[in-house]
Amino acid sequence: MSQTKQTLPASVNMLALENQFCFALYSASHAMTKTYKPMLDRLGLTYPQYLVMLVLWEQDAILVKDIGARLFLDSGTLTPLLKRLEGNGLLSRNRDPHDERQVRIVLTEQGRALRAQAEAIPEQVLCASGQELAALGRMRSELSSVRDDLFKAMEDHD
Repeated sequence: MSQTKQTLPASVNMLALENQFCFALYSASHAMTKTYKPMLDRLGLTYPQYLVMLVLWEQDAILVKDIGARLFLDSGTLTPLLKRLEGNGLLSRNRDPHDERQVRIVLTEQGRALRAQAEAIPEQVLCASGQELAALGRMRSELSSVRDDLFKAMEDHD
């Protein structure tokens, strides 16, 4: 999406809360996190820990920096999450044998087994949303595009 200056109609109060895209996104995110909470409590995971586990269930034995890139998290945020998951027996953190500066994250048997318990969560969230799968897919795609454009705009201003 190109970054062109857009003129807003004078009749629109752009500082009204109900007109804020950021608030709609924030409040939807808050509702989503609250929806996930009881499901994740049964797994012993917080929402950020669940996101880490989703990455690891897709690709085990991955570098910390690659997890961070997938989740848009820096190592200062990610390291405490990984330590907690390691303390709960779900993964191990190991120095990469090819580069001692890198840490590779590997699921334990317990971490791999937790995947089976998590498999019902997406369908439960879909049902709770009251939306059709295709509609959520379109929204996810549009939000990903907004996210990418915002990150690009930040890079362009650096």
